Amino acid sequence: MNKTIALIGNQNCGKTTLFNALTGSNQHVGNFPGVTVELKKGIIKKLKDNCVLVDLPGIYSLSPYTSEEIVSTEYLITEKPDLIINILDATNIERNLYLTTQLIELNIPMILVLNMMDEVISSGNCIDIDGFSERIGLPVIPVSASKNEGIDDVLCCIRDTLETPLRHLDLCHGPVHKAVHSISHLIEERVHQLDLPLRYCVTQIIGKNETMIRRLQLNESDMHIIALIIDSMETETQTDREAALVDMRYLFIEDLCEHCVFKEQETNEQIRSEKIDAILTHKYLGIPLFIAIMLLIFFLTFTVFGEPLQGLMEEGIGLLTGQIANLLNQFHVASWLTTLITEGILVGVGNVLSFLPVIVILFIFLSMLEDSGYMARVAFVMDKLLRKIGLSGRSFVPMLIGFGCSVPAIMATRTLSSERDRKMTIVLTPFMSCSAKLPIYAMIIAAFFPTKSAVVMITIYCIGIFVAIISAILLKNTIFVGESVPFVLELPAYRIPTIRNVMMNAWDKAKDFIKKAFTVIFLASIIIWFLQSFNFQFEMVVDSQDSILAYLGTLVSPIFAPLGFSDWRASTAIITGITAKESVVSTLSVLTSSSTTEMLNSSLIGIFTPLSAFSFLVFTVLYMPCIAAFAATKRELGGYIPALLTVGFQTGMAYIVAFIIYQLGSLLL
Repeated sequence: MNKTIALIGNQNCGKTTLFNALTGSNQHVGNFPGVTVELKKGIIKKLKDNCVLVDLPGIYSLSPYTSEEIVSTEYLITEKPDLIINILDATNIERNLYLTTQLIELNIPMILVLNMMDEVISSGNCIDIDGFSERIGLPVIPVSASKNEGIDDVLCCIRDTLETPLRHLDLCHGPVHKAVHSISHLIEERVHQLDLPLRYCVTQIIGKNETMIRRLQLNESDMHIIALIIDSMETETQTDREAALVDMRYLFIEDLCEHCVFKEQETNEQIRSEKIDAILTHKYLGIPLFIAIMLLIFFLTFTVFGEPLQGLMEEGIGLLTGQIANLLNQFHVASWLTTLITEGILVGVGNVLSFLPVIVILFIFLSMLEDSGYMARVAFVMDKLLRKIGLSGRSFVPMLIGFGCSVPAIMATRTLSSERDRKMTIVLTPFMSCSAKLPIYAMIIAAFFPTKSAVVMITIYCIGIFVAIISAILLKNTIFVGESVPFVLELPAYRIPTIRNVMMNAWDKAKDFIKKAFTVIFLASIIIWFLQSFNFQFEMVVDSQDSILAYLGTLVSPIFAPLGFSDWRASTAIITGITAKESVVSTLSVLTSSSTTEMLNSSLIGIFTPLSAFSFLVFTVLYMPCIAAFAATKRELGGYIPALLTVGFQTGMAYIVAFIIYQLGSLLL
């Protein structure tokens, strides 16, 4: 039977990096808190008996408040893994050890992994590993997970600890110990019936965890006795019950660090980070610098690197399309099938794939910002602005993830402790422009704004953010009345992005993009080709204006006429974009029979004007996200009705904003 090992630690301590090193997986790694928001599992294949390693969301305490804290805590106390690997950031070990003192109470075999030891050593600091292990009563392994140093030692320690686990220490002393001992006798039988860890249950009761009290079904008599015990403890400690627990833990941590952790100075990374933060998190310069950085990234992506690479990709796809067409003609394949393959599948999928270099380049740059630790600073800088609209800077973390994909961004709202903030962020996050919309932007910009690509791109992104702000003000004064929770965010040290992490994150995006191209886009291209090639009598038409799709699109097009794009082909593309935003490009490619970007650009000029094209861009950035994001919204909000109301609000805002832009533009131009 496989052993189960839980990997847990504070946010941003290198947990997922260690998970990848032990399992050979390629999970997403980021230098900002909240990257892992759900359980991830992998097999440690280097051990004789395969062990399942479970990467739990990063937490600071086993007294759960946020969704990911609940996920991690519930897994540990209900699933009871065979071993816990508690990973700690060795550069900030005092803060990390608070969670360790709680994990010890679970009475599960555990090993401690001190990560980032290379930074500790390079700064002239030192940790007495043997003394640390002896005092805490657990195996302690120093590693540098990002450099793959110490991983073999971790594997050996896992094997040894599973065979002969060490005895855990009792950290309680004095009045707290007396209270824990007394309450333990009172609830011991009930705790054993529920198969829960006794010491953990007792400390949670002392800490006023209402969920634990309800779980144990304590009666009035029990609660009265417990209240007397706690009153006695508070009298002796001269502090309240929660502070007494915290003091007990930190007294142990201070004593441990005093004897085993020797710090001459802050690490080089921390010193460097303070100097950089003086500029990048400046009260007045922070937001302008962020906009300038993003403008530079868009300029490099779409002009310097993206355009030539996209041209090469298009040439390669064109050559392949030509060879396939010749092969079909040589074998005298039926004309309808030849048309389906060349003008349907190859055009639809090929035009979407031609934007792959742009996607990869953009995410290389964004991954570099993320891996460096800058993204966490952006959340810090944005806190003051977000607080004015009823949110906190922590909500900006899911929004940042939303620039990649709305699905993980919506899931990342689990890191928010306030249910009000979480629901409000779910509604607003899809206004952030996800990567699936990039091919649409690249297509429209190449056709209508080729000399102003970076400016148009940053404008589109800013419009999404601006609409999110307006929506937040509207929602906080109507549906989500209330104040945002206080914002506390750990700023990780700036680090030089690793090539492996950057390329792995970019490859993840490329892989998802390619997968969509050969599944959703492939199927959509066939359906679009069929509907625009046949009439209701299922006869092939010469002019697509006589097709089934033209009829259906014409029924819908009046809705979008006030936005400037009344052509049935544009309306059809908007609707197919609900399946996946890349489908907008494939739909327009198939409907215009444009096998190259140059042909597509000239066809688009017959569908849009520059003003209506910009209105089209604004609508696509704001209207409801794809079906996958809708499913995530439904899951997180708990039903179809709130999910439908959410996408209705998003699409309504998209329509209003695009309407205003087009109508004002028509008056001014």
